[in-house]
Amino acid sequence: MPTSRIPLSVLDLVPRSQGMTAATAIEESVTLAREVDELGYRRFWMAEHHGSEAFMSSATALLLGHVAHATDRIRLGSGGVMLPNHSPLMVAEYYGTLATIHGDRFDLGLGRAPGTDPMTAAALSRSSGHLPDFASEVADLQGYLGAPRSGARVRALPGEGTEVPLWMLGSSTGGAQVAAALGLPFSFASHFAPDQLREALAIYRDRFRADAATAQVDRPTTMAGVNVLVAPTQEEADHLFTTAQLMAIRIRSGQPAPLDPPVDSLASVVPTELLPLADAHQSVRMVGTPDTVVEQLESFATAHELDELIVTTYTYDPQMRRRSYRMLADAWGMPSASPVEMAS
Repeated sequence: MPTSRIPLSVLDLVPRSQGMTAATAIEESVTLAREVDELGYRRFWMAEHHGSEAFMSSATALLLGHVAHATDRIRLGSGGVMLPNHSPLMVAEYYGTLATIHGDRFDLGLGRAPGTDPMTAAALSRSSGHLPDFASEVADLQGYLGAPRSGARVRALPGEGTEVPLWMLGSSTGGAQVAAALGLPFSFASHFAPDQLREALAIYRDRFRADAATAQVDRPTTMAGVNVLVAPTQEEADHLFTTAQLMAIRIRSGQPAPLDPPVDSLASVVPTELLPLADAHQSVRMVGTPDTVVEQLESFATAHELDELIVTTYTYDPQMRRRSYRMLADAWGMPSASPVEMAS
């Protein structure tokens, strides 16, 4: 890989297409993880979502344990765990157990959004997610995963001493503030919330505290999410990407459903007033031939001075999703299945 190219990682939400069972969706994601592991992607992260017809990724730790048995090299992680839904101690126990079984292969990405609709969020909610409370709980979680503490009455066992690396996730400036104050690496969800990307990265870099007691990196370390779809021709890529556009319209208009097949024209199946939803939240996207997508990804990474990119791909046919990742890996120049630096 050319030295100028930063690592690529994969974000997966266990998407389910029309007519597909939940079990099949899970196995398709395991198959994808196995393939991107062999291709040389750095990380395979899975994001917590609840009550979704489209995404079967509610029990993230269980899924990652399943994926760990099917892969050998790639780092696995949450992209992320929505901490307001869980106690820090339980998260430490889950991910500490994964690290105990499988070793230093896990990242723990943390978010403060509920990852679901308001009613489901109310059923899940354990804490408010307000910034001060959230920052305190992140620090508690890190403490549970750290070295044994003298006199501690509450301990994560297993988990204590595993020091699973933490990442702060964000779709606004709030996560950036917490990541900076705690000295943690920061991943911005520009694949679905692009509007505050520049502002969030600026706040994170300006306020980053390498001297924080919780610091895990010695300089601001950034990743950003990108919607990607690679195909042999621009026309095919655009056609396949209509599945992702229909998904966005369904989510934003409150009409959840499994992934739709691609269509020749969005205007033929979507009311005119809903068409803007197809682009508003997916403006950070690279769709096209391998060379086109690589050029766009490099320009995006350079413009935002990113250390890593995490890409996500939605297709109705899982084979087309795997093909997209294969074509991207080849065009990016990944050394297939070669060892990579395992540090966070």
